Amino acid sequence: MLDPLILSRLQFAWVVAWHIVLPAFTVGLASFIAFMEGRHLFTGNATYLRISSFWTKIFAISFGMGVVSGIVMPFQFGTNWSRFSDAAANVVAPLLAYEGLTAFFLEASFLGVLLFGRNRVPPWVHFFAALMVAIGTLSSSFWILATNSWMQTPAGYEIIDGRFFVKDWFEVIFNPSFPYRLAHTVVAFYITTGFVVLGVGAWLIRSGRATGAERPMISMTLWFLLFLVPAQMVIGDQHGLNTLKYQPVKLAAIEARWDTASRAPLTLFALPDQARQTNHFNIEVPWLGSLILTHELDGTIRGLNEWPRDQQPPVAIPFFAFRIMVGAGLLMLTLVIAGNLLRIKGRLYGNRVFLIACQWAAPLGFVAVIAGWTTTEVGRQPWTVYGLLRTVDSVSPSLTGGNVLLSFVGYVIVYLIVFPSGALLMARVIRQGLNGGRNLEPVEGGTPQAPIAALAATLKEQRT
Repeated sequence: MLDPLILSRLQFAWVVAWHIVLPAFTVGLASFIAFMEGRHLFTGNATYLRISSFWTKIFAISFGMGVVSGIVMPFQFGTNWSRFSDAAANVVAPLLAYEGLTAFFLEASFLGVLLFGRNRVPPWVHFFAALMVAIGTLSSSFWILATNSWMQTPAGYEIIDGRFFVKDWFEVIFNPSFPYRLAHTVVAFYITTGFVVLGVGAWLIRSGRATGAERPMISMTLWFLLFLVPAQMVIGDQHGLNTLKYQPVKLAAIEARWDTASRAPLTLFALPDQARQTNHFNIEVPWLGSLILTHELDGTIRGLNEWPRDQQPPVAIPFFAFRIMVGAGLLMLTLVIAGNLLRIKGRLYGNRVFLIACQWAAPLGFVAVIAGWTTTEVGRQPWTVYGLLRTVDSVSPSLTGGNVLLSFVGYVIVYLIVFPSGALLMARVIRQGLNGGRNLEPVEGGTPQAPIAALAATLKEQRT
């Protein structure tokens, strides 16, 4: 009744699903802060300083939560997945070590300067620290995704006595799916951050806590998203072509395509029935599946029936997760287009419906990221290392269901304390607004300005 394999998978999914929302936010937010620091350094505009200071507080909380939730994941490789660790350690361990040597080195070295050095170092040093933290988060994404991509499309290895050994590190790191997965994931993280920024800015305006800095914050984010969201769709299309070539059974599961077909339809909705190897209540668009998935009208989509049932992923999960991801992407594209049309008409900040929509859309990026991760990881099953090492052969041999259930319950309790607590702290910072909860002080000309911005302007005058 207590299968240690199923419980170990559920435990890992629980930990990763909570953890992934943090890099999905902090990777983009670190770059956003670095951009604002640069704008302030080169223009002297105190508005960018206020925006950066506000989001740095939120970054500090989310980064701390990310470290706490992420540090436990590698332990599971030893406790729950020891046979995977034994087989793949020669490849996976160095890649994770490279993350520590690059990403954590940069973040640990410069995060303190970013958080506490505002009035202790010159502005250019503070900007440099923000830039290094942003590069550190991107470096972490690079190595983690290199590891995951190798497990999806292994390359550059040889197997000796059941263990993987590296033949070519370049092929290991830059395996066939890595460039597409890296681009797709990092852009998704940037988009996720962008919609959080939009949602927070919209709430501050509607709640009467606006200080004047929210408008340029929303405006710049909309310009970024106008480029990033369509770019993500192009990257996703290329990633799909890569999946068709290297993981065709995953693509068949995503489309719930049971029989091989040319001029295959695009399945908009269905209820996959894996036991009978068929779908119920199909809603399809003729020929469009081959055109989108292969870029050829006569393109062939291999069906799941070409693989034995014990090599097929659980179809329903990637099928619906993929459609949730695409649906979230289309909603985000619609909102970005609407926002830029309102900008043209000069009604961007006064349109109540748009501001409310931005608030409700703030979690959409997280939804898309989790759905995309679910599609990728469940679609890889039943393999840990695709086509080479099964998940059932990766779990620790001495585990019992009771052991895993006990640790799983512990993770559930701790995460349900840590994450709501962190969310409440971030909500408190947001409620204080860009002026840090202090009353705005009038300056010359009657324009309200936060004390920190006024201080920055005074310091600039003194330097001049």
